[in-house]
Amino acid sequence: MSMWIVWWLVLLGFPIAVQAHDETKPEMPTLTVSETGTVTHAPDTAFVTFGLDSPGKVLAEAQKRNSVTMSHVMDRLRDLQIDKDLIQTSSFTVSPQYRPPPKRSADTPPAPPEIIGYVVSNMVTVEIRALDRIGTVIEEVLKAGANSFRGLHWGLRDEQSVRLSALKQAAAKAREKAAVLSEALQVKLVRVLSVSEGGHVVRPAAPMARMAMEASAGEVLISPGEMKVEASVTLVYEIAPN
Repeated sequence: MSMWIVWWLVLLGFPIAVQAHDETKPEMPTLTVSETGTVTHAPDTAFVTFGLDSPGKVLAEAQKRNSVTMSHVMDRLRDLQIDKDLIQTSSFTVSPQYRPPPKRSADTPPAPPEIIGYVVSNMVTVEIRALDRIGTVIEEVLKAGANSFRGLHWGLRDEQSVRLSALKQAAAKAREKAAVLSEALQVKLVRVLSVSEGGHVVRPAAPMARMAMEASAGEVLISPGEMKVEASVTLVYEIAPN
């Protein structure tokens, strides 16, 4: 559009749209570093899971058998001075049992499934804080009637403080890495733009727990090993030339 036409349109009161080209702001140079901190700590809590599978031809029979035996198991746990708040039902299932299908020829229609009984399964998880009593607890609940042992896993009651120690270690390692990289790249660290936590992981430190049964005395030997708590931190720095 020629200049005289523009002025003519302005004089006549027509609006003129003028496109402005924004200058793109240069992108801020940054340096991103990530590190992981690891803290090893001995577990102070064990979670033992065991239960009872009770079969019966009718459901009421299986349920009653399960209830009576689990009552004996709970009484034994109370005798061992396990607080009821540390005992939790982890699962309760009822499973019908079917008669195996008979052999049939190719032209014979399949027979409908026939229920011949039920199995009531009641699983309980017990939190044990006196680790030297784990073997005793396992032995006693099995003697009281539990017939299913699903193993154990370890925990930390004050996991938060251990995780914070791992985070502190990760942040220190990330700062150290940033300082080394800035020196190698001949830039300076201006400021921290963002900090993000990558979460934490609790895992066994090798070797982990072992459980063995001595055939001679029937004593359960437990080795708790150690736990490893990992936490990661990512730092983003604004950088500038030296």
